[in-house]
This record gives sequence, structure tokens and C-alpha cells, in this order.
Amino acid sequence: MQTTRQQILEHLQRHGRATVKELGQVLRLTSTGIRQHLTVLERDGLVVAREERGRVGRPTLVYTLTEKAETLFPKGYDELATALLEEIRAEEGSERLYELLHRVAQRLAESFWERVQGKSLAQRVEETALILQEQGCLVDWEPQDGEFLLHEFTCPLSKMAKQDSSVCTLHLELVRLLTGADTRLVRSLLRGERACTYRIRPLAAEGAP
Repeated sequence: MQTTRQQILEHLQRHGRATVKELGQVLRLTSTGIRQHLTVLERDGLVVAREERGRVGRPTLVYTLTEKAETLFPKGYDELATALLEEIRAEEGSERLYELLHRVAQRLAESFWERVQGKSLAQRVEETALILQEQGCLVDWEPQDGEFLLHEFTCPLSKMAKQDSSVCTLHLELVRLLTGADTRLVRSLLRGERACTYRIRPLAAEGAP
């Protein structure tokens, strides 16, 4: 992202709100220059403007971050999450840890049931790819000999997975639940391969899609 626009986002993150005049003073730019950058950020859905009316004069536009912009700032939860996984494993054992990860996947899948229910397997695979993209993954999928391959080129859990690969169970189970199919992880980013690839087959009772 262009440096000036990044500085605008950082200022709004720190202060919560700002006017064109305030941003111009901080970044030492003209109002016209600031407005040009804000126009791009608005177009990209990263900032939103609202009018604030003072005691006198015309209303002033005040800019704030959107929820989409909040995701650009790293939260640093990986170490905390990894520590929690290690604590659960130490206290409850690996079997209990996997059971909890399956339950988390079930909870996540339930929030997307309406998007996949009643659809063919191909449609469910396509919708699952869209859902994973919305979660921050770069995903492609393709049919192959009556099956499907779903390629996950990036993973939002990658830092955690490098420390504890059990977390990979979460995405594998999520894909299985959303597609309603026999799902296997056949390639893995952790093994240095190009993607985490899920082979998705129709259940035996269903036949070909």
C-alpha cells in the first residue's frame, strides 16, 4: 500500500477519527492531496466519512476506519493461541485437543450452513472456496475425474501450524463439513508444497456429483 495512505490508516487507528485538515497537518500535505488519498481508501472500503455539525458553519467530514481496515493491523494472537493449544494438550491430552478442534470446526461450519445446504457437491466446493477466501485464504478449486481438488495457497493459521500442526485439523474438518464429502489433505504447505490441497470425493452412497 502507498506509504501516505498507510500513514492515514495508522493515524485513524491510533486516534479513532480525523478530518481532512487534521490529516493534512499531521502528514504535511495539502487538503487536496489528502482528499485524493481518502478517495482511494473509501473506494477500497477501508475508511468511511460522516458529517459532523458544529455550533456554527458548514458540517465537517470526519473519517474513521471500517471493519475491513481493522483486519490490516496484525493482532499478534498466534503465540497466545499456540500456548493455549499446548496447555490443553498438557492438561487433557492429544485426543481431547483434537476433539475440541473438531467442535470448533463444527461451530464455524454451522454459521455457513445456509450457504451450502441443498446444493450439489460441485456447488458446495465452490461455496467452500468462497468462504475460505472470506477468512483470508487464497483458494482455487478444480474438478478431477469425478472428484474435486481445493487448493489453499495461503493459510491464516500458518504461524500456529508451524509450531503445532494439530491446528490443521481445524481447516480439514471445516472443509469436510461444508462440502459434506470425503475429504483428505493430500498436499501441505507445512511440507514445503505449493498449497494445502484437499481431495474431495462424494460419499459412497451419493455416487458421482
